[in-house]
Amino acid sequence: MKLENLYGIVMAGGRGERFWPQSRASHPKQLLRLIGNLTLIEQTVERLMPLIKPENIIIITNQDYIAPMRSLLASIPPENIVGEPVGRDTAPCIALASALVKAKAKREDAIMAVLPSDHVIRDTSSMLQVISDSVEAAKKGKVVTIGVNPSFPSTGYGYIHCGAEIKYSGPTKFFECNGFKEKPSLEVAEKFLQDSSYKWNSGMFIWSLSTICNAFKKYAPAMMRSIDVIAKSVPAGTLEKTLVEEYPKFDKISIDYSIMERIDNVVVAQCSFDWDDVGSWTALRNQIRPEKNNNVIRGLHEGIDTKNCIIVGDSKHLIATVDLEDVVVVHTDDATLICNAKSVQKIKELVHIIAARPELSKFI
Repeated sequence: MKLENLYGIVMAGGRGERFWPQSRASHPKQLLRLIGNLTLIEQTVERLMPLIKPENIIIITNQDYIAPMRSLLASIPPENIVGEPVGRDTAPCIALASALVKAKAKREDAIMAVLPSDHVIRDTSSMLQVISDSVEAAKKGKVVTIGVNPSFPSTGYGYIHCGAEIKYSGPTKFFECNGFKEKPSLEVAEKFLQDSSYKWNSGMFIWSLSTICNAFKKYAPAMMRSIDVIAKSVPAGTLEKTLVEEYPKFDKISIDYSIMERIDNVVVAQCSFDWDDVGSWTALRNQIRPEKNNNVIRGLHEGIDTKNCIIVGDSKHLIATVDLEDVVVVHTDDATLICNAKSVQKIKELVHIIAARPELSKFI
């Protein structure tokens, strides 16, 4: 059953540079078909459809991606797919979404479910249950963040320290939030894994419009002033012009630093569904069944003594390998990546180096 006063906010502005060379400035990660036949953005929106009306789903993306997303997401009103004039991280993205909900809902008790566009979740019904239960907490003035039980000592995720359990109606477990921990060292991550009170920070939030606006007003007043200006521009038909004027004023800052780590009304909803933040090529191991020798293969490949590799190409180009182990190989029409699997986080750094060379910028 769709919830009348619930708005789904999908953050889809990033470029996904760790998925280069498939992910490009003009064709980012959320527009790739990395898992299955649908793009990541299509999968995200499809998951929300049973609970949220299409006219209440808002996509915040980059200006360059508006046209392809409107083409892919025909069920979403085109005016609900809005482009940032410049990238400013998650706090300005959420401020913009808050302004749009403020203009559309015309009521402060509207509830916002804020979700990234690049997660893989197969158990949709359990995810929607957690969001539905979180709506009840949000109505009571709580900021809900969804915490994932760690399955390995990740140094790439932030963590949430959970306190005592809180009782709300519904099957989802909720906990007090005792603080956020930034991406830890391996030693600290191993300790967090052994301590059941620590959960991964999924980056999924549920709150009321009034609650998040009050937080902006207290901790980011300049951003709140822009929220009011942007909200007034929607009925006036000047949104695009106003964004060009207002958005560059925003500080480049995450919602965690600007709001979440400073407020005291946060509760943690326990994630009861499968969840994978598809952050780099090695994440394909969680989604694609390995072939012989534990290789994950997409495309045409043949090899000798090739083990624990991730190899991505297409059906027209043969990738042949000999004596490779723990290597990522990604081939596209104009670029090939060869990378130690333990170093996939450095791909973003590599992309920046390539971008800095004018003669190579066409590959970005």
